[in-house]
Amino acid sequence: MTGTVNILYFAALREQLGRESQQVILPSNTMPVATLLQELRQHDAKLDEVFAATPRIRVAINQKLGGFDTCVKPGDELAFFPPMTGG
Repeated sequence: MTGTVNILYFAALREQLGRESQQVILPSNTMPVATLLQELRQHDAKLDEVFAATPRIRVAINQKLGGFDTCVKPGDELAFFPPMTGG
């Protein structure tokens, strides 16, 4: 069974990509964020370029900070954003 995942891009990532979101179909029922991102980067040169230039990207899964080893499933929402600073 496959399904869609909604991906959101924030801050500089959104500006550099020229889009704020996209929906993708998972090739399997669950997969780690890193695997999904790797597949997306292989098929989207702009995404690959932006993520290569920003090595410390953070990820949230369903509005909770997560890791790239966290598995996503159909219906999940991913958000990618650059590191935040406080002050």
